[in-house]
Amino acid sequence: MNTTLYPLLTERKIVTPIWAGGRLPAWLNLPLPYPDQVGEVWQVYDTNRVCNGPLAGSSIADLARTYGATFVGERSFARYGADFPLLAKFIDAADRLSIQVHPDDAYAHTREAHTGFHGKTEAWYILDAQPGADVTYGLIRPCDRQAFAAAVQDGSLEVLLQHLPVTSGDVVFVPAGTIHAINAGIMLFEIQQKSDLTYRVYDYHRRDAQTGQLRELHLEKALDVSDFGPARQAMPPILSLTEQHDLLVACPYFALERWRVADHVSLVGQGSFEILTLVEGSCTLRWPAGDLTVRCGES
Repeated sequence: MNTTLYPLLTERKIVTPIWAGGRLPAWLNLPLPYPDQVGEVWQVYDTNRVCNGPLAGSSIADLARTYGATFVGERSFARYGADFPLLAKFIDAADRLSIQVHPDDAYAHTREAHTGFHGKTEAWYILDAQPGADVTYGLIRPCDRQAFAAAVQDGSLEVLLQHLPVTSGDVVFVPAGTIHAINAGIMLFEIQQKSDLTYRVYDYHRRDAQTGQLRELHLEKALDVSDFGPARQAMPPILSLTEQHDLLVACPYFALERWRVADHVSLVGQGSFEILTLVEGSCTLRWPAGDLTVRCGES
């Protein structure tokens, strides 16, 4: 394959969890017959496919293997090879998600090596939050493994958990090991390490919509990886780089940035692939060989 690379528009994957909020189809201009069931829209991930230009139909994973560092960038290739390491998605919750935690790389690579996954650090950009909406984030006060496990078993877990009010424009950084949950009335954009390692601590006795069985919990693994110390700073200070450009989160796995474009802006590569997702309005992306119209919710 010798096609010159260009900005790639990706297909989207619709996910219908039991806590779905149903606002995403209208927000993202996705006409669907079941809007109330939509809780996640996956934007960019390894197996999703390109839908524009001569590479249409190719998956991100295919292109990473074919083009290597030319596609993912020298920095990402040096660390992950041709493995595409991130997942970008929208989430809309009408109900509380499970109280959960994700492992770090060290735990994932040893105890979960058979899955092939890395750990999971993530960040949320709040797009909309209904009055009184909050997220669960860490513990109000430190405790130990035994006390936490006892609280799960006797139903008193809620008194240990910290709840943080959120509003549109807030940013929440969730390192691996942080006990957390997105709660009802929140719509957000999430960037995360590509990993499906989620350990549910508590799920409000909900049943799987397909099987009718109580959804699986993973308490022992959650106890292995959870940070039982005082909650970290959930909302890092926003660093304003220019009038148009803010650095929201920077960590070893990704940087989350916000661009506010009134007229035009020039983007310069930083030695890695970049995911551009439009969360409001529309724009035209131009490069020397062409241009592409991007609409709200496209990546």
